[in-house]
Amino acid sequence: MKIGIILSRVRIEEKWLFEALDKRGVAYDKIDDREIAFDLDAPDRWRQYDVILERSISFTRGLYSLQVLNSWGIPTVNSARVAEICGDKLTTSAALARAGVPQPRVKLAFTPESALAAMEEMRYPVVLKPVLGSWGRMVAKINDRESAEAILEDREVLGSPQHHIYYIQEYIRKPGRDIRAFIIGGQTLGAIYRTSQHWITNTARGGAGSHCPITPELDALCRAASDAIGGGVLALDVFEDPDRGLLVNEVNHTMEFHTSVPTSGADIPARIIEYVVEVARNSKLQSANSQSPTLSPQLPIAILTAAGSVP
Repeated sequence: MKIGIILSRVRIEEKWLFEALDKRGVAYDKIDDREIAFDLDAPDRWRQYDVILERSISFTRGLYSLQVLNSWGIPTVNSARVAEICGDKLTTSAALARAGVPQPRVKLAFTPESALAAMEEMRYPVVLKPVLGSWGRMVAKINDRESAEAILEDREVLGSPQHHIYYIQEYIRKPGRDIRAFIIGGQTLGAIYRTSQHWITNTARGGAGSHCPITPELDALCRAASDAIGGGVLALDVFEDPDRGLLVNEVNHTMEFHTSVPTSGADIPARIIEYVVEVARNSKLQSANSQSPTLSPQLPIAILTAAGSVP
């Protein structure tokens, strides 16, 4: 078996993944996404890999790489479809809503005027997020109409069309923390609390991690969200709402976990590699089964019976 790992740079997470591969004795190549040049008419170079694990920091590089690889029938972790859903907050929210997974209320608008009306209807405070982005960047808590007008004016003059898509989420009065939970191949592996005095509790923004037990409620929510997204290797950001219980805030498909491994006690890199190997083996099995001739015993018996050769 041979695995390809597409990456942007070697962080502590990638080092741990390499160690897990070395322990299993699995051959692998490190593929720098800055050096990739796909030839859509020449997939053979990539077919040397039984599966490719995507670890790009850039969402767009990772997504387009997965789309090309999946178009050639090369299995990947995660799939292009899962990356597409997770990488766009609106698409994530739509998938969760379609599956009935509890989440904060969301409104979408396309102009500053309609966005302001949506915020007024939802009532302040609200949270305005970019549909694409991570690490809590460009996320704004808006407390009143005056703040809303100022922030919407700033967004309107930004150059990217994505900044003119207004994803508005209700503000959840969480207890000074949220939950980061990891689910791999449908199994909830571990979780941590992320605590901060700031309303944004990401560890990338200074949140402190501590162990979070996997309760039946958390496990059920993680499994439901994973099913809604399409499965694979996922990390969920979960809010504790005082009235409604646990709510899924976001789902991540190329997560960091250097803080979560020692805090949760879960061997996340080892489980990721186990899952990657499982995907490769299942793909080989499906390929072998599809190439085997399928015989139907009923057809020749029916013909012989008609000829009077079978009593």
